[in-house]
Amino acid sequence: MNNKPQTLKVRTWLEINRRALASNYKVFRGLIKPGTKLMAVVKSNAYGNELIGFSKELDTLGADYFGVDSITEGLALRKAGITKPVLVLGYTINENIHVATKNNICITLSSFDALNLLVKEKTPARVHIKIDSGMHRQGFFIKDVKKLSAILLKNKQIVIEGVYTHFANAKNPSFTADTENQAKEFEEAVEILMNAGFTFIKHASATSGALLFPQYHFDMVRIGMGLSGLWPAQEVKRALEKKIKLSPILVWKTIIAEIKIIPKGERIGYNFTETFQKNTKVAICPIGYWHGFPRSLSSIGHVLIGGKRARVLGRVSMDMITVDVSDIEKTKMGDEVILIGKMGDEIITPEEVASYADSSSYEIVTRINPKIQRIFI
Repeated sequence: MNNKPQTLKVRTWLEINRRALASNYKVFRGLIKPGTKLMAVVKSNAYGNELIGFSKELDTLGADYFGVDSITEGLALRKAGITKPVLVLGYTINENIHVATKNNICITLSSFDALNLLVKEKTPARVHIKIDSGMHRQGFFIKDVKKLSAILLKNKQIVIEGVYTHFANAKNPSFTADTENQAKEFEEAVEILMNAGFTFIKHASATSGALLFPQYHFDMVRIGMGLSGLWPAQEVKRALEKKIKLSPILVWKTIIAEIKIIPKGERIGYNFTETFQKNTKVAICPIGYWHGFPRSLSSIGHVLIGGKRARVLGRVSMDMITVDVSDIEKTKMGDEVILIGKMGDEIITPEEVASYADSSSYEIVTRINPKIQRIFI
């Protein structure tokens, strides 16, 4: 009797290119000064690339810091053996702060409500103070920094490891005033805290800021989307693509599960949204909106088969799409299909998918179902 566990072949998977990732890492290392740290932002399943595998690659490449969204992600990194500093960029529930402290994970401190709970319960914590310099999500206003400083001076169990902000409009090199104003407010807040005797890491720039505003690299930059080889905005791409090469690391694949000929005059899919004007050869692929292929690509999206484009026909279903392969010769069951990536001379980018889906490339890649296998090649 064979008791070996069976290995199942998957119907859809992502391939993550290690060389491309290393190339992107090298690009950003080359943009910052030797003394400036690089935080690899791996939140939200590493922008769709898979939290653990992606983070281990960057740990090996030399990333100094890791940025996650939640304590759950931070603990996953620790469990995977990553010992470098980790910062939770999102909100941490007060009851979980002791877990963060125990596992040497820093949390973001961004409100007096959260601070007052730490003070009241005398909770030890390593924190990065978030300054609201204009984006108006998390953060302390500059007018409140002196009050914040006074409270922190009295509560030594709260250790300030960093102070940071986030630029809201650093993606257009033609309009720099917003970023410059935010940087000015941030620097004023930093000065208040330094004059009170605190020492800490200062950071403000994410991918766009790191590319466009070298004067605001400070002590650390936070790179997320750029490590995936994706431009944070088309304006940034147009300004820099001739000088800087980013290499997309992600390819999303599936297979053809079935092929059939649909007669002229027949309709297809839920709600019969399309009627065939001629006999049409169609291929059924076993992916749908559950997997992260947007339903809004119904009748307008494309996939790549045999190096050619095949349009989505009718509605995108929960677990299946149907595509037109009438003009693609020698298609057969089991053939590879590319949903995002390059095949021959054709390419489908996250930006293209986002344009059809009235979304952003960030949303497209981060919403690829985390249960889908990621293979690092």
